[in-house]
Amino acid sequence: MASSSRPSLALISHGTSSAEGQAVIEALAAAVAADLRPRGIVDTVMLGHVDVQSPDVAEVLAALPADRPVILVPLLLSPGYHVHVDLAEALTAAGATGEPGARDIRLTTTLGPDPRLARILADRLPELSEDDHVVLAAAGSSDDRANAACLELGDALAHELGRPVATGFHAGGGTPLREIVEQKRALKGRVVLSSYLLAPGFFQDLAQRIIADSADVLAPPLLHEGAHTPSLLVDIVHDRVLASL
Repeated sequence: MASSSRPSLALISHGTSSAEGQAVIEALAAAVAADLRPRGIVDTVMLGHVDVQSPDVAEVLAALPADRPVILVPLLLSPGYHVHVDLAEALTAAGATGEPGARDIRLTTTLGPDPRLARILADRLPELSEDDHVVLAAAGSSDDRANAACLELGDALAHELGRPVATGFHAGGGTPLREIVEQKRALKGRVVLSSYLLAPGFFQDLAQRIIADSADVLAPPLLHEGAHTPSLLVDIVHDRVLASL
């Protein structure tokens, strides 16, 4: 495929004020570029964000060539407000109306729910005992579709571990994480939180406060300093791009 005909790739994360979170997301974008560009699958790769950081989605789309397709992969774990409202509006504003002659911007599905994410989360957990209670700690959303996707990932993690996994949410309409933790503590044994976040930031800090001054444990998120970018995560992005070609 000639370089001039290759699609551009826009990787769009939520955005975070955490320096560690920013660093690991940038490392993921670099790993994706190193995977896709040498294969001739995409040309330009840009990282943007729906909130907190710059460049935002509009700036990324404005910077990419308008005369070739753009594949936009949300580096988000579930399809909630940012996908159905923020990204949808940004695509329309950029001229991707779906009408003849409109700009070709292809929005892929989110990273989750994908069973490969459960495999990464399982690797993040400490050694478990029979008395441990595993809880998937998800960000949560006002969009029921996003919360349903998190529950599906919780089921995938339970399958991966061969033991029950409850799912709690920091925000949104699902069962609050703090409530789930208190329920599990009443059963005795240790509560082990599996952090269903892409990177460190506000919600990781919030989860840490929930288990502060206890024997409970919080695992790191999918990406964190001191760990290589998981190849499975790069594979998921790779598959999202191929599905859009």
